[in-house]
Amino acid sequence: MSTPTRTPTGAPAHLTGPGSGGVGDSAQRPDGVLKVRGEFAYGSDLWMEDMLWGVTLRSPHPYARVVAIDTSAAAQLPGVHAVLTSEDVPGEKVYGLELADQPVLAVDVVRYQGEPVALVAADHPDTARRAAALIRVDYEVWEPVTDARTALGHPTTDALHESDAEVTELSRESAHLHPEGNLVRHLKVRTGDPQPTAEVVVVGEYEVGMQDQAFLGPESGLAVPADDGGVELYVATQWLHVDQRQICSALALPPEQVRLTLAGVGGAFGGREDLSMHVHACLLALRTGRPVKMSYNREESFFGHVHRHPATMRYEHGATRDGQLVYVKAAIWFDGGAYASSTPAVVGNGGTMGIGPYVVPNVHVDCYGAYTNNPPCGAMRGFGSVQTAFAYESQMDALAAELGMDPVELRCRNAMEQGSATPTGQVIDSPAPVAELLRRLEAMPLPAEADGEVDLRHMPGGVSNTTHGEGVRRGVGYAVAYKNVAFSEGYDDHSTARVRLEVVGGEPTATVHTAAAEVGQGLVTVEQQIARTELGVEQVTVHPKDTTVGSAGSTSASRQTYVTGGAVKAACEAVRGQLLARAERLVGRPVPDLRLAGGQVVSDAEEIAVPLADLLGGEAVEETVQWRHRPTEAIDPETGQGFAHVQYAFSAHRAVVDVDTELGLVKVVEMACTQDVGKAVNPQAVVGQIHGGTAQGLGLAVMEEILIRDGKVVNPSFTDYLIPTILDMPPMRVEVLEYADPHAPYGLRGVGEAPNISSGPAVLAAIRAATGLPLARVPVRPEHLTGTS
Repeated sequence: MSTPTRTPTGAPAHLTGPGSGGVGDSAQRPDGVLKVRGEFAYGSDLWMEDMLWGVTLRSPHPYARVVAIDTSAAAQLPGVHAVLTSEDVPGEKVYGLELADQPVLAVDVVRYQGEPVALVAADHPDTARRAAALIRVDYEVWEPVTDARTALGHPTTDALHESDAEVTELSRESAHLHPEGNLVRHLKVRTGDPQPTAEVVVVGEYEVGMQDQAFLGPESGLAVPADDGGVELYVATQWLHVDQRQICSALALPPEQVRLTLAGVGGAFGGREDLSMHVHACLLALRTGRPVKMSYNREESFFGHVHRHPATMRYEHGATRDGQLVYVKAAIWFDGGAYASSTPAVVGNGGTMGIGPYVVPNVHVDCYGAYTNNPPCGAMRGFGSVQTAFAYESQMDALAAELGMDPVELRCRNAMEQGSATPTGQVIDSPAPVAELLRRLEAMPLPAEADGEVDLRHMPGGVSNTTHGEGVRRGVGYAVAYKNVAFSEGYDDHSTARVRLEVVGGEPTATVHTAAAEVGQGLVTVEQQIARTELGVEQVTVHPKDTTVGSAGSTSASRQTYVTGGAVKAACEAVRGQLLARAERLVGRPVPDLRLAGGQVVSDAEEIAVPLADLLGGEAVEETVQWRHRPTEAIDPETGQGFAHVQYAFSAHRAVVDVDTELGLVKVVEMACTQDVGKAVNPQAVVGQIHGGTAQGLGLAVMEEILIRDGKVVNPSFTDYLIPTILDMPPMRVEVLEYADPHAPYGLRGVGEAPNISSGPAVLAAIRAATGLPLARVPVRPEHLTGTS
C-alpha cells in the first residue's frame, strides 16, 4: 500500500518566480513560461506506475426511480478491481456545498441526466468503460420538471403583482422533487413605498440561458491510499478545505486522514467549487488499495460540473418625466437544477444587487431559486449578477427610449456614488464612480465606419463568405454593473497564510504557504508581489497548495487577492515585526523609521543598514496568520435590509456591433471597458482579467448556451456548445481607474467578475440599437434577428 509521502508524477512543486516585482508592478508569473511551453503539469497529467483508472456510470434519465442495480457482469470482466454503488459509501451518502442534498452515488432516485450511479476501477481506462457499460440499472422513468416557475407553482405572467401570501401558497402546492419542496430560497427586498406610482412606467420580461464555464482542463484527480488508512487526493479544484470537509463526511474519516493537494488547474470560473470525481476516486482507492486516477472527457465534463443558472425575470421601472427613477419592482426566478449547490448565495446576489448600480427610493424585489430536473447549477463568474444585469440594463434602455433621453444620460442621472444607499440599506462607504465610468466610455473615440471597399472578413459572417455587406447595420450600446466582492450575508470569510523567511544559498528567501487555489488567474504571482513589498526581499517561493495549512476559502467571489492577499500581508507584517525587533535589540535602541528594503533592515535617518542574511543567520522566522475582512451581516428575511456585502466592484462597457439584419449574423466590432480596481496589484494581469471577463460576457450574449430538451443536454461538446474564438473577439479599449477602498489591503478591489457582468448587456444593447428589435432573451440567435423564430 502507498505511504503518505509518496508523490505522483506531475504533482505540484514549489514555485519560485523572477526576483523582482512588488505590488503595483506587472510581475512575471512563475507558472507562465511553463504553461506557454506546454510543460506545466495539470491534473489530467498526474501519473503513478501502479495506478488504476476510475470511471463513472451516469443516469441517462433526468428523473427516475432506481429499481435495481446489477454489477455482476462488470465485476467479472478481467482487469476490473472494484465496482461500487451507494451501498459502498461508508459515511454520509449525501454532500453539498451549502446544503447536503446531493447523493455521492444515486440511492433510490436520479434527479438529472448524468447523475452518478456506480463506479468502476480497472487497470485500463477502456476496460473501466467497458465494465461500466455492463452494469445493468433498472429505472422507473418519471416525467421531469424542467421549468423553475412550474416547479414553484408560480404563474407565468403578472407575477409582480402576486402577494407574498399567494406566492407562498402556490409554492406549497407544487410537486416535490425533494422532501422539503422545490423552493431552495426566496429572498425579499422591500424598501420605500410599497405602492409607488410614477409618470412613466416600462415593463419587460427577460430570459437568460444556461451557460457553461467551458474551462479547458476537464475534471481530474488522483487518489492515493495511505498506510494510516487515510487517503491523499491530488485534485484540480477551487476550495481545498470545503472539499476535504465533504470527502471526510462521505468516507467517515477525520480530516487528518484526508489530505488534499491542489493539482494543476486548467481554468475554473466557478465550475470547480462543487465536488465532481473527488469522493469517487477516494472510494475506489480505499477499496482497491491502489492509486486511482479519474479524468473526465469533454462530454462527461458537461455532466460533471454545475453551470450558470438560467433565469426568467420580470421587471417594472417607474420614473419621472425628467428621468429620475421612482421605483423598481422585480420578480426573478433562478433554475437551480436538481441540487442546491450554491443556489442560496446566487439568489442572495441576484436579489440584493438585482436593480443595478442605481439610486432607487422604492424597491420591491422577489428572487427565487428552484429545484428542477435540469442539470445542477451553481457558481459561475458573476454569480447571480450576470443574469439580472441583462434585465435591468435592458430596462434602462427601454426607459430611455420612452423618455426620449440618451441612455448614458439616464444612467448617469441615477448612478450610485459614495454615500449612496443600496436597496438593502447599506451605505456605500468607498468610491463608487458609476457616472465617471460611463462618461469616460462615452468620450472614447468610436471605431471608424467602413469607407469604400470593405474587407469581407470584417463583416458579420464574412470569414465564411456568407455576406457581402448587404443589410448590415451598425449599433452602439452601453451598460454598467456592479458586483459584490468576497463572501456575504454574515459568512465568516477568512484566509490563512504562513510566511517563512530564512537564508537559502546565502540569500534571504521568503516562502508563502496558503491553501488558496491558483486556477489560472495569477494568485501565486500576487502572493509573491505582496511578500516582496512587505519583506523587501527578491526571492519568494510559493509552497504547493494543500490542506496542511489553514483554509483560504474558495477561489471565487473575486475574493482571493483581497482576503488571501490580506492574510499574506498580515503574516509578512508579523515576520517583519520580529525582524525589526531583533534589529533594534542589535542596535540597542528603538529606531522609529526602521524598515525592510533591498534585503536589508535600513534606517535612512540613522544610516543603519543590516543585511537580512546577517540578522537571520541560520535561523528562520515564521508566522501564521488567520485574516478576516470587516464582518457582513445576514439580511432581514422580510425586508432584505442589512450590511450584506463588504465591497463592491464597478465596471462599464461600450459595445459596437455590425448586424446583418437579413441573415441574422452579428459581428462585434469593438469592446471598450472602464473599471475601478482600487489598486492594480498587477496591472497587466488586471487588463487580462478584463479581457477574459469581457469574452465570457460576449459569449453569453450571442452564442453560449447549454440546450436542454425535456431535461436532457443536447449539445455536450465544443462542437455544438460554442465559445468565442480569436475570430469573434474584437479589439478592446481598456481604461483602469484606481480609487482606493480605505477598508481593503492596498485599497484594492476584486477584479475578475465585474467585466463579465457589464459586457454582455452592452453587446445586447448594441444589437438592439442596430436592429430596432426588443430582444429580451440571450443568447441572441439568428432567428431572433430575422423574425423566423
